[in-house]
Amino acid sequence: MEKLPVASEEKTMSANLKYLSLGILVFQTTSLVLTMRYSRTLKEEGPRYLSSTAVVLAELLKIIACLFLVYKDGKCSLRALNRVLHDEILNKPMETLKLAIPSGIYTLQNNLLYVALSNLDAATYQVTYQLKILTTALFSVSMLSKKLGVYQWLSLVILMAGVACVQWPSESQELDSKELSAGSQFVGLMAVLTACFSSGFAGVYFEKILKETKQSVWIRNIQLGFFGSIFGLMGVYVYDGELVSKNGFFQGYNQLTWIVVVLQALGGLVVAAVIKYADNILKGFATSLSIILSTLISYFWLQDFLPTSVFFLGAILVITATFLYGYDPKPAGNPTKA
Repeated sequence: MEKLPVASEEKTMSANLKYLSLGILVFQTTSLVLTMRYSRTLKEEGPRYLSSTAVVLAELLKIIACLFLVYKDGKCSLRALNRVLHDEILNKPMETLKLAIPSGIYTLQNNLLYVALSNLDAATYQVTYQLKILTTALFSVSMLSKKLGVYQWLSLVILMAGVACVQWPSESQELDSKELSAGSQFVGLMAVLTACFSSGFAGVYFEKILKETKQSVWIRNIQLGFFGSIFGLMGVYVYDGELVSKNGFFQGYNQLTWIVVVLQALGGLVVAAVIKYADNILKGFATSLSIILSTLISYFWLQDFLPTSVFFLGAILVITATFLYGYDPKPAGNPTKA
């Protein structure tokens, strides 16, 4: 009799954690997209912040956050933290090097998202970026020999139709061509599509590594962040070296820029928490809420987006596809079984 309240309490806590992680994911996804878009289109005096430096800082913040989580897991002991880092990273150089590939791709992807949101409104970006479901599914089939059900294949077809509707040119876009050229729209679209492919490949590659080893996800994120920082700094040197030497690494930084950096750093950790506590249906629900919120805020607050009936049709198709992909039909149980 005494165990029932404890079990009930654990169930309630698990449900609370599930919905809390869901709420945080919706907040993080929506706020990152909107603040990044706003920060890249805000007209201010002086130089604009360099997105390549923001990517590096996000990686460094992610390392700090993961170090703290590993430290907390080791009962707040510095000796335990040092031992874990030594045993899991320094003593396993080949295991650590495996993370260089997805890390380089993630760094490219993070830079591409800045390019995309500099050229596309938040709502169009949010819906189009859901094509990463398609690329992740295809890479899962080819790299992990994963089998997709009828519902999942159907959802991928609906997803492609939805994204095609969202990208369909409208009269309002033609009227706004003076403000936003077709060239920049194309650059934004190419950036999103490349990010979708890189996200799909890197995500499945990372999943493959996690399944092959028993290292904690926080240790893996420290390794990703380490290589990401190196690749990011190489990108800063190659693409923005002159601007950094002229105006400094933190040129154009303000409170909004730091909010974007923090939100981007927390992104991977939030997804890890959602994978741990929530399921695909709830992830789909979070994505749908995020798309709706981004559309509303883009229209009412940023005022850089005028939704059309074709856009709404596309958004509904994408949201439907997101739910359908995560749908897992339960086989009918045998009622006669004792």
